[in-house]
Amino acid sequence: MATDGGNKAVIAALLANTGIAITKFLAFFLTGFSSMLAEAIHSVADAGNQGLLLLGAKKSKKEATEEHPFGYGRERYIYSFIVAIVLFSVGGLFALYEAYHKFHEIHSGHAEIVDNWKRFVPVGVLLVAIVLESLSLRTAIIETNKVRGKASFATFIRRAKQPELPVILLEDIAALLGLVFALLGVGLMLITGNQYFDVAGTALIGILLVIVAVILAIETKSLLLGESASDDAKQHIRDAVAATAGVERIIHMKTLHLGPEELLVAAKIGVSQGASAEEVAAAIDAAEKAIREAEPTAAAIYLEPDIYRADYVPPERPAPPPPPSH
Repeated sequence: MATDGGNKAVIAALLANTGIAITKFLAFFLTGFSSMLAEAIHSVADAGNQGLLLLGAKKSKKEATEEHPFGYGRERYIYSFIVAIVLFSVGGLFALYEAYHKFHEIHSGHAEIVDNWKRFVPVGVLLVAIVLESLSLRTAIIETNKVRGKASFATFIRRAKQPELPVILLEDIAALLGLVFALLGVGLMLITGNQYFDVAGTALIGILLVIVAVILAIETKSLLLGESASDDAKQHIRDAVAATAGVERIIHMKTLHLGPEELLVAAKIGVSQGASAEEVAAAIDAAEKAIREAEPTAAAIYLEPDIYRADYVPPERPAPPPPPSH
């Protein structure tokens, strides 16, 4: 369900940004306003990013192989990280460069001034774009509300294991703010005749995109490194194991997301000291079944039986060997 909702939000954003990019390019060619070019490139980057998210979702569904025994679920994280790079370079850095370039054109007196009806075209384009982008953001919010529970939007973005919805939320919010910056820059330029307002709007768009790209990169990097299950999921697993006949307790447990909906569970469980091999095997099988029923995302489960001892201290990890001396 989370995947379907994420794809729905991605497709809505892709359609909106494709249409918006075309109209922004037309407005730029008619007026030469730098904020319109920055916004057009921003929309192209966003549309490309949504295509990358859809591609990542498709690739993540490939069957596991001998070389990749845990499957390809992390493809979605990889493509989300690429999205952050594209947004930073193609969107943010280009907008900052365009602001710098336009500033020097104005300063040297080479900037073209549009005095006819065409100069009002960007205002109409930006207003239409704000409406379309608002609809895209509305879809992303609706789909997010279905899965975020009681968490705030900021908490959801930080803790979500499905990367598509957080990416689309941040991109849509950045797109709306960018449109507002562009509208302010163009509007103030038309009112005052001062082209530096257009430069300021372009620079603000660039700074905004760089900030959003950095946030996305930090969040997706954490997912790529490997995050554990949520607190709720871990509690479901503990409760399921504790209720299993033949299992006294979980001695310790580690979890790892192999993908947004695939969880690796590795645990050492305490069994009765006098249990036979058959009883231990039956307890492990029952515990695995209970875990999968309690937490359907548990795709790979490895349970090690042991005798629980309250005074047991696990051995320390051996220190790494010193580097060779030269």
